[in-house]
Amino acid sequence: MASENSTMITEFILLGLTQSQNIQLLVFVLVLIFYLIILPGNFLIILTIRSDPGLTAPLYFFLGNLAFLDASYSFIVAPRMLVDFLSEKKVISYRGCITQLFFLHFLGGGEGLLLVVMAFDRYIAICRPLHYSTVMNPRACYALLLALWLGGFVHSIIQVALILRLPFCGPNQLDNFFCDVPQVIKLACTDIFVVELLMVFNSGLLTLLCFLGLLASYAVIICSVLVHGSSSEGKNKALSTCTTHIIVIFLMFGPAIFIYTRPFRAFPVDKVVSLFHTVIFPLLNPVIYTLRNQEIKASMRRLLNWHLA
Repeated sequence: MASENSTMITEFILLGLTQSQNIQLLVFVLVLIFYLIILPGNFLIILTIRSDPGLTAPLYFFLGNLAFLDASYSFIVAPRMLVDFLSEKKVISYRGCITQLFFLHFLGGGEGLLLVVMAFDRYIAICRPLHYSTVMNPRACYALLLALWLGGFVHSIIQVALILRLPFCGPNQLDNFFCDVPQVIKLACTDIFVVELLMVFNSGLLTLLCFLGLLASYAVIICSVLVHGSSSEGKNKALSTCTTHIIVIFLMFGPAIFIYTRPFRAFPVDKVVSLFHTVIFPLLNPVIYTLRNQEIKASMRRLLNWHLA
């Protein structure tokens, strides 16, 4: 046993999304097409918001950061997954695995906090409109942005610190297509009960509390709009914005709650949920916002017409 524990593994073998070659090929083609179409759309959103002087409101400032976060988040898993689909042996080094896990939770945690900030922005804009320009001034927006990046970093570094303390002496097969906490800690050759509880608390409980808090805040906002809304046009615009935010909240937090709020036991649907959580939904979130925002759509059309003229 001593000799076994002294041999620490230096790499993990990823078992992938599925063992079926036909399904792998189908998923590869679909994800690649989706990636090549939607990812440029995210960068177009960022470019549009940055280049249009009419889109300087805090809502658009945070939406641009959401597009940046989601595009960055998609780079953590999708490119390597596409390469691994074409590889016979899917191997990732121990350091590469820890790095992937760190950025996954750093950007994911930051995005979750960004959605909280966006909910706060909508609450002030709709329920306290007279105080909006005072509360959501440029300095406050940058302070909130710094706070959410710092919050994502703290959340992720806790995960990594707990994993780095674990010994890994074999086996080294990860039953997934990327490195994440539930699969990695199961390979530790020590008792992980306490670590597992800490992980569930750090990821699962915080995710659930943020989700419930966001739903409660939007319920308050919607009630305020219905009760105190002045014009039908203003009501419709506010309700449309809130509906969009709620859709993204479910897309962001639904899979995360399923993955992280329960003890880390494997379920057959885990890989499918992880695929949507790490690849599909992050790229869709800013697009959903854009399709329901007339100002951004009009600005994007002007930008495209100017470049094509």
